[in-house]
Amino acid sequence: MKGIPRRQSLRYLLQGAAGLALSSSTVNALAAMATKDEKSALIVVDVQNCFIDGGTLPVKNGAEVVPVINQLSTQFLNVVMTQDWHTKEHASFASTYDGKKPFETTELSYGTQVLWPDHCVQGTDDASLVAGLDIPHAEMIIRKGFHQHIDSYSAFYEADHKTPTGLVGYLRERGIKNVYIVGLATDFCVAWTAVDAAKAGFKTAVIEDACRAIDLNGSLQNAWKMMTEAGVKRLQSEDIIG
Repeated sequence: MKGIPRRQSLRYLLQGAAGLALSSSTVNALAAMATKDEKSALIVVDVQNCFIDGGTLPVKNGAEVVPVINQLSTQFLNVVMTQDWHTKEHASFASTYDGKKPFETTELSYGTQVLWPDHCVQGTDDASLVAGLDIPHAEMIIRKGFHQHIDSYSAFYEADHKTPTGLVGYLRERGIKNVYIVGLATDFCVAWTAVDAAKAGFKTAVIEDACRAIDLNGSLQNAWKMMTEAGVKRLQSEDIIG
């Protein structure tokens, strides 16, 4: 993010700040671009069993995004989905370290790492997409976080901000210019995906009511500030669906 060293980005995200508002003309222009546009794509971030009630790292009211996302997806010709896809004893799991508890931190090669409960382990039902998610025309699933020693929030880059998932190249080769991001959680994987999309040169919007947040120590408010400063626009599903 502009003016913030990459290794400090998580710390910045967890500090207090306020977001900025959009003009109605900007909202209307973005909404008009989305519907059935070959140059637009919907990115559905981590709508997995682990992030809803009953999962290993539930986001409050996470399942509420499913019907909203299903409806939104009908307005897009291009849909990409992501999955957290961790190895056992992943570097982001508190259980990997003696004496560490979930939501504490440790220092890894790329900076400060929040330690999470074991979640979204490869091949488990916990890592599966939520059963009610109904997007048959989704053309790609990006799996992230499968590198043992690197966590991943963004759909574009792992947490070291260097290791690509390949999504930038895929979207560019398809001629995609505009991306609209939904899913879980607003203040982590959605926010990092949105900022990286904007940095890569895509016109980027987050559809707020199709996301839910963890909101850890004010992280939601700061995520919106971070996204706004990166040029990410803030929409509601009704702006797209009408």
